[in-house]
Amino acid sequence: MPLRMAEYCLGMLRWFGKFPRQIVLYWGRSAPLRMESELRGPDVWFRYRAIDIRDLDGERLLESEQVGDNVIAILARLRDHKDAVRRIVGRIAGLAAADRETALGQLLILAGLRHLEEAVEQEVRTMPILNDILDHKVLGREYKRGLQEGELKGELKGELKGELRGELRVLRRQIENRFGPMPNSTEEWLAGRSPAELEELSVRLLDAQKIEDLLK
Repeated sequence: MPLRMAEYCLGMLRWFGKFPRQIVLYWGRSAPLRMESELRGPDVWFRYRAIDIRDLDGERLLESEQVGDNVIAILARLRDHKDAVRRIVGRIAGLAAADRETALGQLLILAGLRHLEEAVEQEVRTMPILNDILDHKVLGREYKRGLQEGELKGELKGELKGELRGELRVLRRQIENRFGPMPNSTEEWLAGRSPAELEELSVRLLDAQKIEDLLK
């Protein structure tokens, strides 16, 4: 990351003739922020700010009048995550239909990073916006697939846990957005990965040129 940020910095310096103020926002699932934030060499020292989003006050984001701020609050420091989910879904329910679809998509993705997708689904069931998910071309497919996976989880006696399913769902969506639909063999291979392996794959995905690069 320090090398990549240094490259971004020099690129923006060439384009705009001034140094940018660079901040990396870390959204890590469980481990605390350990990312290096500087690059040192002979007569060279480059640094930027690295912030763990869990150090930010999520309550202030929840109080914002901007739904985008409310949604991102799910990743920050909160007193009660379930109450936060209820408040966010309530705000989304008051939006116009097109805006609801966008906000729900963002919330479902971010909730998966905090293992809160089931809490979101429960709140959605209590409000008149469930059809917005089921009718959406992308969200509906993923939501229904998630329900089917939930049934399969019961049949397999909890072998596939909810948090793993959430991470797998997010990674699957990222891969399909990048490389298109995955073959069944790749789906099965991903389903057998551990949470740590899925997290590593999400990092490797940034530089992968083809889907085969992830399967090595």
